[in-house]
Amino acid sequence: MAATLILQPAGGCRWEEPVHIAVRGLAPEQPVTLRASLRDEKGALFQAHARYRADAEGELDLARAPALGGSFTGQEPMGLIWAMEPDKPFWRLVKRDVQTPFVVELEVLDGHEPDAGRLLARALHERHFVPPGVRRVPVREGKVRATLFLPPEPGPYPGIVDLFGLGGGLLEYRASLLAGKGFAVMALAYYNYDDLPRSLETVHLEYFEEAVNYLLHHPEVKGPGIGLLGNSKGGELCLAISSFLKGITAAVIINGSVAVVGASIHYKDETLPPVGIVRDRIKMTKDGIKDVRMTTTGRASSMLMRPLNACRPMGRRSPRSSVTPKQGTTLNLLTGPCAGLPCISWQVVLSFMEGSPGLMPWPSWMYGNNSRLSFTNTWVVRVKEGSSKNLTNYLKV
Repeated sequence: MAATLILQPAGGCRWEEPVHIAVRGLAPEQPVTLRASLRDEKGALFQAHARYRADAEGELDLARAPALGGSFTGQEPMGLIWAMEPDKPFWRLVKRDVQTPFVVELEVLDGHEPDAGRLLARALHERHFVPPGVRRVPVREGKVRATLFLPPEPGPYPGIVDLFGLGGGLLEYRASLLAGKGFAVMALAYYNYDDLPRSLETVHLEYFEEAVNYLLHHPEVKGPGIGLLGNSKGGELCLAISSFLKGITAAVIINGSVAVVGASIHYKDETLPPVGIVRDRIKMTKDGIKDVRMTTTGRASSMLMRPLNACRPMGRRSPRSSVTPKQGTTLNLLTGPCAGLPCISWQVVLSFMEGSPGLMPWPSWMYGNNSRLSFTNTWVVRVKEGSSKNLTNYLKV
């Protein structure tokens, strides 16, 4: 009997959904290697493989059978997907056109040598980023450059502004997937896209205010406030937006800095300067890569000119010290864990995000014990409406 590779659902699925992988028609206890591969939109190859052994009936079910070696070991039903690695060093899997799926090629090879085994079975599996019926609406309103994703049925729905980090552009894959969960999500570009600035030297919150107001007044968005979702530089900006602008009722910050880094933030007559860098703590390796020396606690504060607790929360003035700027200097809004951010609750959760070989958001099937994904901090913040009017009192030393 010829081997058959069985995928359920057979016609593909959304990126965050699991796929059930099984093989039938093998010899009893036959050793095989399963290999998965895909190419991103720039042609980079991502691959993973795992060694298995069929059961006494000649069948293999990845939901029950443990991997014996390869890109991962143990019982990992979705391991062939989350363990894919690029053939280019440090290359990251990013979906740029959500209207087309990633196509994963799955192969069953005889024996435990992934590059030498005879091909026994092959199948293609599509992983989509726009759920059925989700509406994609390009936004070019005033200065705002974005894409709004709406659930299939008429709203109103809870609104979210989605911000990514350095590199800029307009990334839509997180917004499109969230829209399938019942949210109106606006993927917002803020530089390096269309007629927006090509580089990020200064950030003006008035641009984000225009975007927030657009979403708040959209007929399919439920008020009275909206949420923010941001990672990396986008997470840092979400903290600033939550503090200065009205209409923000929630924020999820993933890998966001608690200090303004790189580019100053401006809003009306307020300026938040970036923290400086202690350059002697950044060393160049023989390959020309910057090596940042971290503290034993994993904090990056060892490379900042002033520590992250230089400005404390609860409205108290920061203590005078050798690292505190002179009297009257405007401190960074985000120089304490929650300095100056009026909120009624903070919760630290764990998220899989940057530094890992794949896409965000990570669905639940990726939380395997053998996952190579890195743990990072995610801040979930509920912001009290109207409590930022006295915020400037927190920013002076």
